[in-house]
Amino acid sequence: MSSRVPVLLSSSSVFPEPTAAAFEMAATVGYDGLEVMVWTDRVSQDAGALKGLADHYNVPVLSVHAPCLLVTQRVWSPDPWERLTRAAQLAETLGAPTVVVHPPFSWQRDYARNFASGLTKVQQRHPDLAFAIENMFPVKMAGRWFVPYTPGWDPTETGFDAYTLDLSHCAASRIDALEMAHRMGSGLRHVHLGDGTGEGRDEHLVPGRGNQPCADVLRSLVARGFTGSVALEVSTRRAPSRAAREADLRESLAFARRHLAPATSAAAAITRG
Repeated sequence: MSSRVPVLLSSSSVFPEPTAAAFEMAATVGYDGLEVMVWTDRVSQDAGALKGLADHYNVPVLSVHAPCLLVTQRVWSPDPWERLTRAAQLAETLGAPTVVVHPPFSWQRDYARNFASGLTKVQQRHPDLAFAIENMFPVKMAGRWFVPYTPGWDPTETGFDAYTLDLSHCAASRIDALEMAHRMGSGLRHVHLGDGTGEGRDEHLVPGRGNQPCADVLRSLVARGFTGSVALEVSTRRAPSRAAREADLRESLAFARRHLAPATSAAAAITRG
């Protein structure tokens, strides 16, 4: 792998295909690595199976998304600290430097109350990992907005050592993604690249198909000397065929690489063209 910012494929981007298909797709399309979304698919939870797939397809796992979704609340354990610890162990086994973590749900009262201090303890046990807290978004139900996270959907208001910037979530919360990246500062370690229209829901569109400043955010990463990774987290579940899904993921990768290219390389490409 070169010194460029690695562009990963989130295994969630091939849903409803399984985790194994994400490795195949990443290898076929040419991604630098994979982000494994740990969910109900047994392969996503199994270090041995994941290592075998990574070796077979020559696609390293470079980030692990801890099981924080509503549908993964009993993956490994109903205890969120146990799930986070297992995710950290999985990342270490696979050589992935980043664990993506959501803020606690509001109903996880004990977990939420002790989240900051507990996260510090987990970090101390796994000092080589970045536990990158992801920005989320408010949710609209029955015509009313509410925030299902404690203390809120914006982790910069609390302050953590590492962050994941999710552009689709920025769209859903109707905030400026560039401003969010600025607030995350040197703690920005990982990016979930996906577009949105600001309609108040999480869309995860192919970048360039919404109205978010995806290109500007990527170019800003290069300007700031970003040393983390970018994972394409786009929804292809409505793709009518495997070929259509692959086309979306090729378009997404091309977009990311184009706007992550150093300015000198981009200028040279224009000159040659």
